[in-house]
Order: sequence, then structure tokens, then C-alpha cells
Amino acid sequence: MMQQFYPSPLHSYRFELNKDMNFSAAHFIPSEEAGKCQAVHGHTYFVNVTIGGNELDSIGFLIDFKIIKDVVHKKYDHSVLNDHPEFKDKFPTTELLAEQIWNSIQEVLDTRSNRPQCLQVIVRETPTSYVVYRPRQEELA
Repeated sequence: MMQQFYPSPLHSYRFELNKDMNFSAAHFIPSEEAGKCQAVHGHTYFVNVTIGGNELDSIGFLIDFKIIKDVVHKKYDHSVLNDHPEFKDKFPTTELLAEQIWNSIQEVLDTRSNRPQCLQVIVRETPTSYVVYRPRQEELA
């Protein structure tokens, strides 16, 4: 993967971790307004996750990179996004996928004693199109 630099959220945390990863998945947007995207099609999604925190864990990690990758990759790789329960009542757009990835990662972070926070998730659907998801300030502990 070519190295990408994405917009960074403003924060005052001492540490900022960024994890890049990718996965392949299919989806469709069952609405006439979606044009060609109504049909099932696939993407190799590229994801960047930004995590911030002030405290490291007992071995010196904000969080292990592998944990972040596993949360996303094991859930979505080689799947049809429409089949996931989080998209039962909504279309799996790139915007909503980024929000769901944030939810999944923050759920894991909330169990950590050092309490890191997921500051943003970027999902690149094509080489020329990506979405940035940042939670509202009140969603960050």
C-alpha cells in the first residue's frame, strides 16, 4: 500500500497512534438514487484509524496494533456488508461503514484500563474517494 497522509484531528493527548489496514468486501445500495451502486459490487477498502491517549498500558502500548486490525479485518474481510446486523435497517454506505468501524473499535478501547479514545476513522472506498468519521466531542470520554 502506498503511504497515505490523512487529516489529523485536533487533540491534546500525549500519544497518537495511527493504524492503516485494508479489507475486501462487497455491498449494494438498494435505492434508485444510488445509480450503478444498486447492483452488488466490491471494493478493497483502505482504513486508517487514529487513537489518542495519555497513558500507556503495562507493556508500553497505547493499544497493540494487531488488536485494532483484528477488530476490523475479522469482521468485514471477504463479506457482504449488507449481511451485517449493524446494516439491517440502513444502507452500508462508506459513511456509515466508517461510523460502525469507530463503534467497534471504541467498544474495545472502553475495556482498556488506560482508556484510549478512537479519534477518527477514515475509509477509502476507491483511489479517489474517502470518508472521514469523527465522533462528537461528547462521545469521547
